[in-house]
Amino acid sequence: MSEENTDEVKVLEAEIERLKVEVKVLQQQQQKNHKDITLHFRGQMQDALAYVCGQTQGGEEEMVLSKLKEEVEEMEEDLKLQTEMNGISLKSCIIKTLQNSDSKLVQQLSLSGHCSELVFQVEFTLSEVKEGQRSERTISDLNVVLDSCDLQNFSSFLSRVEENKDLLLLIRTLRTFSDRCDDRTRTFQHFQEKFSSVVSLPRGCRSEVMSLNHRQLPGCILFVHWSIQVSTEGVVTPNINLLTKIPEQALQLFPSQPVGGAAEAFQSLLRILGPEAAIESVIRAVSLSSDI
Repeated sequence: MSEENTDEVKVLEAEIERLKVEVKVLQQQQQKNHKDITLHFRGQMQDALAYVCGQTQGGEEEMVLSKLKEEVEEMEEDLKLQTEMNGISLKSCIIKTLQNSDSKLVQQLSLSGHCSELVFQVEFTLSEVKEGQRSERTISDLNVVLDSCDLQNFSSFLSRVEENKDLLLLIRTLRTFSDRCDDRTRTFQHFQEKFSSVVSLPRGCRSEVMSLNHRQLPGCILFVHWSIQVSTEGVVTPNINLLTKIPEQALQLFPSQPVGGAAEAFQSLLRILGPEAAIESVIRAVSLSSDI
């Protein structure tokens, strides 16, 4: 190994150690925040129960209601902030306690919500084991159900998430996948509005296919197929291809110019110009004019 590679390895190892320390600090802060929130909320609930049972007197009733109102507003603000940060909007959260003792708490959770247009439901069992002042949480029996038309490439990823009980990877990937779907939708809608005489979306703006045809070229259609692939590691990658549908009579007129070359040329445009500019170049070529 060269000296340059050795130095690079040392830098990477130092960066890994720094990240480990940062993760440990964040985990400790998260545990402290959870404990503070639990104690604070428990106190508010005790006051509310005392009020409901008629154990408060005089001005204490108004104080309890005021505190509860503030608590609800703070929780709503926290939920709004979390939604903006991770893009996940929860519709329901059902918690069922299976075991509760001084040393162990086992709960079954069922969450449903959506990330942009992607609807999901997650069920899992959360176990918390207490040992002195420390506690350890583990997730088991993770089951994920997604409702989307773009799930062909999700099956292997979901299997790995359920196997590894990796909720964080699931949430991060759902956000990235939804963002890429939104990018595709905006692009398709933009071109349909800008080139309405050429562009059509036969399956809607959220589908994978956009068709390009011209009234002076009957039967000749180009399809932009824009799929979004998800690897087992949660890497989200757009995959854009140009497909052709040309009548046999037209192909016989140009025997020396294979239509398949259009797909390769489109891939070259993608690498040089990017998706939007490459697609627009094809649209202008299909329109037989550069003025539309």
